[in-house]
Amino acid sequence: MNAHTTINHYESGAQIMSALQAVEATISATGFDEKLHHLILLRASQINGCGFCVKMHTRDARKAGETNTRLDQLIIWRHCDDFSPKEKLAFEWTEALTELNREEELSRLRQELKTHYSDQDISTMTAMVGMINLWNRIAISNH
Repeated sequence: MNAHTTINHYESGAQIMSALQAVEATISATGFDEKLHHLILLRASQINGCGFCVKMHTRDARKAGETNTRLDQLIIWRHCDDFSPKEKLAFEWTEALTELNREEELSRLRQELKTHYSDQDISTMTAMVGMINLWNRIAISNH
């Protein structure tokens, strides 16, 4: 990273960054499962190739009690039994909202999500995914 060409968004966009951090505080205050929250953020960051965010959310997930095995296998969640059907739906939702060019039937996925999550939980997950995609892009803008 070249210090002469990077932009300190926390200085030059202080009001925006403060507002984004307030959104994060609101999401955290919903009471959504902390481990799953970190896994969702980590999965989106893996897809987006944001090394800073992958490192941060891996560390935060460990602090929340997530196991190394599950962290190692998150990238291949479809092909292992370490995640519950409920968690797998959350990852599928994360991927569908992160990789917008994919052909995904969101109505089917929403219907399946409603069997495991409340509408508030689905809205919270949707906001989480939207925010981590924004944070990834802010971090990547200085790569």
